[in-house]
Amino acid sequence: MPDRRSLTSVEARIDAVANRLLAGAPETGARARLVEFAVFVLKQAWACVFGAAFLAVLLAAKLWYPDDAVLARNDALTIAAVLIQVVMLVGRLETVRELRVIVTFHVVGTIMELFKTDVGSWVYGAEGVLRLGGVPLYSGFMYAAVGSYMVRVYRLFDLRFTRYPPLWATGVVAALIYVNFFSHHFVFDARWVLLAVVVLLWARTTMHFRFFRGTFRMPLLLAFAGVAVVIWLAENIGTYAGAWLYPSQVGGWHPVDASKLVSWFLLMIVSVVLVTWVYPPRRPDVVVGAAPNADLSDNDNGERASPSDRYTRPS
Repeated sequence: MPDRRSLTSVEARIDAVANRLLAGAPETGARARLVEFAVFVLKQAWACVFGAAFLAVLLAAKLWYPDDAVLARNDALTIAAVLIQVVMLVGRLETVRELRVIVTFHVVGTIMELFKTDVGSWVYGAEGVLRLGGVPLYSGFMYAAVGSYMVRVYRLFDLRFTRYPPLWATGVVAALIYVNFFSHHFVFDARWVLLAVVVLLWARTTMHFRFFRGTFRMPLLLAFAGVAVVIWLAENIGTYAGAWLYPSQVGGWHPVDASKLVSWFLLMIVSVVLVTWVYPPRRPDVVVGAAPNADLSDNDNGERASPSDRYTRPS
């Protein structure tokens, strides 16, 4: 289970109950793997709680919100998003520390929305007064949902990393990616070049994560790709619910083009870099010669960790 010190008070109580329920779970065999998988699914669901709640609101509004309601649908969605965020904070489901990075996601996303709607990349319904130009204020919460997931999954799965690239380099790449979302409308689209740089930068990075008893590992790039696919699926739900539409969907809804996966993959990099401001990458505690919980930006001067470092799988 994750370090209790990283959990909110509510999460710590849930964690204690879960530990008592799972105390008798087997440590080996098929049943042990099934328990690990069940814990993985539940933790992922908990990490996605903000985004899942907002997607549920979007679908409910499409199915049941009356067209002649006094309160415009877009305004109702904005109020609902604010209420979800308030419940998350007041209910001790997220920390004030995490809220800071989520607000940053909101601001970064809203700036992009203002630009993208102005150049016609996608459109929103015109109803409502809680908006900036052609962008309803709930749009920023969709980016905040990604931020909420990122910061929550970091601590719920006790993420650790080996051979993580220097933070200054990841920051530069994230900044270039963000700029390219704007500049490609006027000059060369560098997304494929940036994608290649991302692959080179994080190619050797391994993510270590914990479900229940075991600690597992996977290439970090694979984790990035997996989350990008999930966001793309959520985008399909969002456009189906009419939260926004791409120009090709105005005449009738159809699935979002799979090419958007590249955009979401690159946006993931921006998200990851923002999260590292709050949770600097850490090495596994079992790294030989490394202090427990040490930051893993390789080291303070940006050099890579010694190749002699060895890693073992915790029992």
